[in-house]
Amino acid sequence: MRLIVAAVGRLKQGPERELAQRYRERVAKAGRGVGLQEIELVEIAESRAASAERRRTEESIAIAQLIPEGSVRILLDGRGTDLSSVAFTTNLQRWRDDGRVAAAFLIGGPDGVAPSLREDADLCLAFGTATWPHQLVRVMLLEQLYRAVTMLAGHPYHRAG
Repeated sequence: MRLIVAAVGRLKQGPERELAQRYRERVAKAGRGVGLQEIELVEIAESRAASAERRRTEESIAIAQLIPEGSVRILLDGRGTDLSSVAFTTNLQRWRDDGRVAAAFLIGGPDGVAPSLREDADLCLAFGTATWPHQLVRVMLLEQLYRAVTMLAGHPYHRAG
């Protein structure tokens, strides 16, 4: 199954970008053995429209056009469901086993996403109730994907407390 992370904005050079790349490389190595492809990271340019509503719309259209037919859509949103790592992995495993083409993880820009993109999501996922910078959300998502891959492979990276 393909793993797609579609994110508005670019990760600039620095520690967040280096950490993101490290997790992507780890997923690429470990994912093959559990039927998951390397993470396709698609960075979408932030809209320069004058209004927040127009920026959300333009960015959401760009995101929606990238999602292959038959994909499961996971929107990262602070108002979404807070899943444990085990539950996250269980969902990923189910989507893979159900033959979904891809799991597309969607990260909107600073203004959020259009309501239509939110409504079309199969899952709205939150990393707690705190507000996180988009760069850190991307790194946290990549880490959770790596954690899920290692759990599916039976690797001891994940240790439940």
